[in-house]
Amino acid sequence: MKNILVVGSLNMDLVLQMEKIPSVGETVLGDGLRYSLGGKGANQAFAAGNLGGNVEMLGCVGEDSFGAKLVRNLASVGVDVGHIGRSASPGTGTAVICVEKSGDNSIVVVPGANKTCDEEYLRSNDAAFQKCDYILLQMEIPRDAVEYAVNRGKELSKTIILNPAPAPAALPQDILSKVDYIIPNETELSRLSGCRSDSENEMEAAARKLIAAGAHAVIVTLGHKGSVLVQKDTLERFPPIQVEAVDTTAAGDCFCAAFAVALADGKTPAQAISFANVAAGLAVTRPGAQDSIPTQAEVEERRVSERGRKEAVRAEG
Repeated sequence: MKNILVVGSLNMDLVLQMEKIPSVGETVLGDGLRYSLGGKGANQAFAAGNLGGNVEMLGCVGEDSFGAKLVRNLASVGVDVGHIGRSASPGTGTAVICVEKSGDNSIVVVPGANKTCDEEYLRSNDAAFQKCDYILLQMEIPRDAVEYAVNRGKELSKTIILNPAPAPAALPQDILSKVDYIIPNETELSRLSGCRSDSENEMEAAARKLIAAGAHAVIVTLGHKGSVLVQKDTLERFPPIQVEAVDTTAAGDCFCAAFAVALADGKTPAQAISFANVAAGLAVTRPGAQDSIPTQAEVEERRVSERGRKEAVRAEG
């Protein structure tokens, strides 16, 4: 198993359960409030560790109880947390997550200490970049830090995986051209490309616009519709597993981490996407962010049952 470096955010999530997410100016009654360990970077690092990866994380927390809990939780699944930064001020980042009965969610992030995960901090931890084989990034840390990580990773010939969330209006061609795999959902794809992505044809056109701008491969996560791999001359669809969604909060993070772990384990991109679809499908059946992440054994068990189901269908046909 090769080494994965996750560079990104760590947040404490405040999760509000409700019948329906309120519209602008609307007040609704919530069904419950809970605290959940999150942040897209921490979610992906935790998932990669829980799925059997060799993982180190770079990111920053506050010198507070939230930060201590986040770091302990990552360490509990084998993530190397020895170089996570601690900031006296501001405190650990927080996110307010509204989850409606359907499982859909809406998220507001207050970055806090994540702002100190900057280029200077990353430069001071260059050994982590040199040691790894894969770099997994998101965009809840300063933009200059993301671009530095991409550039430094490419200098060192690392495989770079970017989950562009929250999505900027655009990414420079210089950065896109250095990313090996960019993994947006439909909304992020639309924002990055400036194109609609409501239909399959629109989605493919939007993905190809990113490829024309320099991206090597675009993997679009489509929730209950699975995922799609778009490369220069090809488009490949990957069906989801059938589950009943409870909370979609960390599904995308789980997908990205599972994809990285499978690649690090020697799988092809297609095999890695299939593995990631199963992991993300299991994650939405449970509430929470890191609380929802399946183990490697759970994913493998479901993959075996899926193969058996498909073989039974073919036999009946």
